[in-house]
Amino acid sequence: MAKFDDTRSYYRATAHAAPSHPQLEGEIKADVAVLGAGYTGLSAALELAEAGLSVVIVEAETVGFGASGRNGGQICTAYNKSMATIRNRFGEETARAAWDIADAAPKLVGERIKKYGIDCDLKWGYMHAGEKASHVEDLKETQAEWDQYGYTGSKLLEGADLRDKIGSERYKAALWEPGGGHVHPLNYCLGLAQAALKAGVKIYEHSRAIRLDTDDNPAIHTEKGVVRADYMVLAGNAYLRETQPYLFRRLMPVGSYIIATEPLGENRAKGLISGDEAVTNCSFIVDYFRLSGDKRMLFGGRATYSGLEPNDLGGFVRPRMLHVFPQLEDVKIEHVWGGYIGITVDRMPHVGRIGSRTYFSQGYSGHGLALSNMCGKILAQAIRGQAEQFDVMSRFKHPIFPGGKFRTPLLTLGMFWYRIKDALA
Repeated sequence: MAKFDDTRSYYRATAHAAPSHPQLEGEIKADVAVLGAGYTGLSAALELAEAGLSVVIVEAETVGFGASGRNGGQICTAYNKSMATIRNRFGEETARAAWDIADAAPKLVGERIKKYGIDCDLKWGYMHAGEKASHVEDLKETQAEWDQYGYTGSKLLEGADLRDKIGSERYKAALWEPGGGHVHPLNYCLGLAQAALKAGVKIYEHSRAIRLDTDDNPAIHTEKGVVRADYMVLAGNAYLRETQPYLFRRLMPVGSYIIATEPLGENRAKGLISGDEAVTNCSFIVDYFRLSGDKRMLFGGRATYSGLEPNDLGGFVRPRMLHVFPQLEDVKIEHVWGGYIGITVDRMPHVGRIGSRTYFSQGYSGHGLALSNMCGKILAQAIRGQAEQFDVMSRFKHPIFPGGKFRTPLLTLGMFWYRIKDALA
């Protein structure tokens, strides 16, 4: 698996100053040991520490190194799966409870930004844009589904109304919603870390786990130290890999890539997305884009499944941006970067427990900014004996990715087929 260089990231270039944290050395004890200093781990640690527990986070790189510091910044509503599918498979009671969790996730992000004074360019508003007639029907079904669950206020935009919102001729319709939005994801992550530190959490960076004990005596072992705890939280997501085979077999690391243009200026930026919303298209292989706080176009997509980084990231993503916004042909690309997200076979988050004392959450499948924060909170609640929402999320059982050692080439071939379907639909 390629190790992407995050120094090219716009987020890293514009990150707020943050303290470095020591490497783990020797043996320490805590109530809870957390593996991973991204959204899931920080969210769980913050909740637990504020409840009075001693918490230690062990991070292989630095705070926000993985998807939490590299993603598109979109605060998504719901799951990467329709509520109708969830309802048909698990029944109305579970579907309603799952919806309530997803509905609370963006709100939790907003509440934390306000509570802890996190400066991360928060903007509310989200659009799901469709290029094809089939996408328009999908958007209408989604809107009806949201109405059924009490999520009101969305608007289906077409014609002149759509052109007023998105300066592109590519889309036939877009579903606008008030509850999603976008942030500077790394600055949000660093703000969570600061809140966790103030609550008493200890963070150790550059401390890669070489062994995990998931029995009745949980422990995280690194090359130079070990954390022993009453409970453990595994929050490595796509970067956990072979450290925990049970989880790794149920997760596929997928490369996702983003470019950032030079600053466009207020007027030109407003001509692209007039309301400063985040936008995602409806194709299986998605494009996602938004404006940054300093009015750059941040455009992502063109996922890869091979584990290899494209030779030219800018050349890989820029054609997709020009497909949507040909008027940006003259604009310079100043930042290019990539990283891994974790997807599951059925695109629902994988939440559960190994034994009686090790909890985990992974596989947000492109909806991680909001859901990882919520699932981290749910893990913390479960450790404290409040397991109602944990029980809901753990009902979603996750099969192993098929193909064994051949799963990566098989998935790559499958995604090639979906690209063809997107083109022909």
